[in-house]
Amino acid sequence: MEKSILIIGTFDTKAEELNFLRDQILARGLNVWTLDAGILQPSPEYVDISNERVAVAGGQPLHELVTRRDRGKAVGIMAQGAAQVARELFDRDEISGVISLGGGSGTVIGTRAMRTLPVGIPKVMVSTMASGNVRLYVGTSDICMLHSVVDISGLNRITQKILRNAAAAICGMVGEKEPPAQEGRPLIAVSMFGVTTPCVTEARKILEEKGYEVLVFHANGPGGMAMEQLIAEGHIQAVLDISTTELADEFLGGKCSAGPHRLEKAGEMGIPQVVVPGAMDMVNYFPDAIPPQFRNRLFHVHNPATTLMRTNEEENCKLGEIMAVKLSRAKGPVAVYIPLRGFSAIDSPGQPFYSPEANRVFIETLKKNLPSNIPVVEKDAHINDPSFSRETAQALLRFLRLS
Repeated sequence: MEKSILIIGTFDTKAEELNFLRDQILARGLNVWTLDAGILQPSPEYVDISNERVAVAGGQPLHELVTRRDRGKAVGIMAQGAAQVARELFDRDEISGVISLGGGSGTVIGTRAMRTLPVGIPKVMVSTMASGNVRLYVGTSDICMLHSVVDISGLNRITQKILRNAAAAICGMVGEKEPPAQEGRPLIAVSMFGVTTPCVTEARKILEEKGYEVLVFHANGPGGMAMEQLIAEGHIQAVLDISTTELADEFLGGKCSAGPHRLEKAGEMGIPQVVVPGAMDMVNYFPDAIPPQFRNRLFHVHNPATTLMRTNEEENCKLGEIMAVKLSRAKGPVAVYIPLRGFSAIDSPGQPFYSPEANRVFIETLKKNLPSNIPVVEKDAHINDPSFSRETAQALLRFLRLS
């Protein structure tokens, strides 16, 4: 049976627009499933998956959501139900893509369902919210957010054009033929930040020359979260964690935090990991959001949207403890490589964040708290020296040969 595109929306308020979107997809020769996540009235007969079914899948009968009139809870239940149904359809191999449209609540519901599906499954969200900060909606997924420009309230020349484009986008994605799978190329995850790019570039080249496929993750918060998620899902065979700066942002309230579970999944999965304190000399803040208690600290303007703060000795002591605790739980092989001449491009002689004393506190605290079976290898090199890059890549390759 030919797979379909799942359309998610609130048919109680947006039936006209959803039906237009459905017709646009059908006109392009693809099949559709329609899912109603609205609660204000029973689903139209032509809808494939009723709001009653969605509510039950979310954990509560529809009539209870209606009678309680708690909009926030109702949106949460319908979002969970839509996610549950979408995943069931995908697991039964009945859908090959998802598209949704909506305002604030519709975007929550649609993207919640999309985030349950694997990376690579086409996902398009037409939203009034798409011109702002979309991290809440996208998370670590590969959702394509398309700004509706005008509110999704009736059909007009702007809305129709946007919805035609959205239909063309999802149909094009679903119709794209997959290239032959690259069998036999194990995946290695590598974390990178702008100030550790030379190190990662050299290490990636070495790993690829040995036949590995390398996924590089930007250590900007969502990047680290995505890396941890793919590790947890079993896609990754080893990790070269060169840029652990997200730990500092999590500890000190920076904008690049990857949450409290960064640097944990590789250990839980028992896969080899080589870890470097890359960019641990800094915390990232929006220029207008630096916490008041840090106003007199050492800062460096990285770009108009990012101001960096140098971590001090007290903070590095705590960061050494945090890293040690996380790595101590690892079920697989771990090694830590330390570049003694600096942790980032701006932590070297003559650069603004150069502070061997602050780095030394981190190193000594880490060594003191790590178990003896996890080696800490100190190299007389800067993190971006080619020799250091080669050492870390070779260390990971040795782990892989033994595994």
